[in-house]
Amino acid sequence: MNDPGASLRGRTQAAMRSVARALPDRVLVVRLSAMGDIIHGMPSISALRCAKPELKIGWLIEQRWADLLCSSETERMTPRSQLKPLADWVHVANFSSWRHALSSSGTWGQVRSCLREVRGMKYELTIDLQGTIRSSLAAVASGAKVRVGSSQPREAPASIWYTRAIDPAGAHVVEQTLSIVSAVAGQPLEYVESPFPLDPEHEAWADEFIAKFGGDPLAILNPGAGWGAKCWSAESFGAVARALAKRGMAVAVNHGPGEEKLAAAVCESSDKVALQLNCSVGELIALTRRTALFIGGDTGPMHLATALRVPVVALFGPTRPERNGPFGTHSVVLRSPESVYSPSHTDRLDAGLVSIEPRSVIEAADQLLGEHRA
Repeated sequence: MNDPGASLRGRTQAAMRSVARALPDRVLVVRLSAMGDIIHGMPSISALRCAKPELKIGWLIEQRWADLLCSSETERMTPRSQLKPLADWVHVANFSSWRHALSSSGTWGQVRSCLREVRGMKYELTIDLQGTIRSSLAAVASGAKVRVGSSQPREAPASIWYTRAIDPAGAHVVEQTLSIVSAVAGQPLEYVESPFPLDPEHEAWADEFIAKFGGDPLAILNPGAGWGAKCWSAESFGAVARALAKRGMAVAVNHGPGEEKLAAAVCESSDKVALQLNCSVGELIALTRRTALFIGGDTGPMHLATALRVPVVALFGPTRPERNGPFGTHSVVLRSPESVYSPSHTDRLDAGLVSIEPRSVIEAADQLLGEHRA
């Protein structure tokens, strides 16, 4: 009987050999944003480093998310350390702000400076883990002769600028990224836990924050998300916060820029047992390391908690947990049968997500906390 997977395996192995023959000493990863997507890409680069320890790896990333790779601006181009444990060099860009100020001489000065820095490293191969027109053009601008990306990029025209397009394999985006980077390595790569910067100042800040609660275990609630349809209600989060407080837990409500009112509404709904948390990405990394439980939707801080092996209750609505859900940690994913997949970034509430009751979340939290204690 013919093996239906043999053809795919054969193409994958051929792609691995084709790319690996061209594997140079220096590789540039292009994954500009956003927080969760960057975190999803990090294990594959950790695996590549383990498989090819002699390889020098650069990473082009948006300034806003650079703390995920390097906690100090002065360390970006210095040898790897606990402040910058994954990439050898971290190049920062500000595409999000540049596109709003294209007539500014300051913008073009920053663009030229970034371009000089990247081209000065003489990368011969780029791995585009973003799959957008912007990221693929950044790969071209790097000067690299070999440009690898997915054959199914997020924005179809992005593949025009690839010299090698790899068929991604796997259901979860972490698995898909691993399959693409495996082609670069020339061998199958297994998941390798990602190292995050360990900054003494951020660690001290987190210790001080935790000390406010007198030894009570900390739960982080994250009500915000990339768009409104992925958000559970503030009132429901407030009910969960009250229940966790009754269980002897301290509760912090994390929020990003523009989510201040939402976080305040959760704290108010919690009868003020929850504390509003506003911190940098680097501080959030340090604090999440000390967290006993994380509850939130499909958003960057949830994926950070997952990567740091924190027990997670994940609330899903219009996105698919089999593709974006918690990967590699103790977790419970709650998604209503009423929720329908939709890639549109709408703020219209998802009826299925809103219908998830606080008691279901509390039961999931109790389950995870019991497993953790056991």
